[in-house]
Amino acid sequence: MTASVWLGVLEQGLLWGVMVLGVYITFRVLDFPDLTVDGSFTLGAAVAARVIFDGYDPWLGTALALACGIMAGCVTGFLNTKLRIAPLLSGILMMIALYSINLRVMGNKSMLSLLRMDTIFTGVAGLGVPQNLAVVTLGSVAVTLICYLLYTFLQTEVGMALRATGDNEQMIRSLGVNTNTTKITGLALGNGLVALSGALVAQYQSYSDVGMGIGMIVVGLASVIMGEVIFGQGTLLRSLVAVILGSVVYRAVIALVMRLGLPTTDLKLFTAVLVVLAMSSPIIKEKVSTLQSRGKERGQGAVNNRS
Repeated sequence: MTASVWLGVLEQGLLWGVMVLGVYITFRVLDFPDLTVDGSFTLGAAVAARVIFDGYDPWLGTALALACGIMAGCVTGFLNTKLRIAPLLSGILMMIALYSINLRVMGNKSMLSLLRMDTIFTGVAGLGVPQNLAVVTLGSVAVTLICYLLYTFLQTEVGMALRATGDNEQMIRSLGVNTNTTKITGLALGNGLVALSGALVAQYQSYSDVGMGIGMIVVGLASVIMGEVIFGQGTLLRSLVAVILGSVVYRAVIALVMRLGLPTTDLKLFTAVLVVLAMSSPIIKEKVSTLQSRGKERGQGAVNNRS
């Protein structure tokens, strides 16, 4: 692949990496199967695009996208903790509701174009950064800052309670921690990051589409699992870095497969297969090692019989 392709892979890996960190918070830390992600990603893109389209500052649009994602996560948490709706169904209901909300935000249009409009990336380029490196520069700064803030937060008392809620909810509740609050906090944080990523991606692609968030939870899970399988998850910091690297690796794999001739219509299918292989890799390794050990035992037995 050419240098421009690798640059595009890095750009997309960093921007979508913010979304992957949000999925990591809900899926790994909180142990909550949150399908709100598919809606909140589009929500962030729609809010940022609408603000920019109406002539306001793109940084304001990005900040509002983050705030709207946080509110969406809070509503999902409210459905689950206060109304006692199952986690999976809470996310599905919010995802469905956000589809209509996103259309409303975009003025009942399925797409908003940002061509020839100023975005946060043109603002970064205006600070002296080369235009072709503006996305990578801002993406790197954003990912580094978010990783640092998450690493710091998850080691605070509230962050430890959040992690404990995902590990053993009954135990942490017996110690006097309000798990309803920790769940809402985790969902708000995760969906806020997802919406922020949507805002960045919309400005990167110069448009917001009402269907751009479909399957985003699968993309996030693929990146999280690939990062953990390839780079490990020994410590909190290592897990956060692995998640970001997993996002870049996922984009590299997609770019490679596309260059080999995979139709774009099969991309979602390929992503699903990739997630299945990544999640089943421990079992596959175990089966392979078992077969290898049996083969060695049979070979050793044959040698002993001959002797």
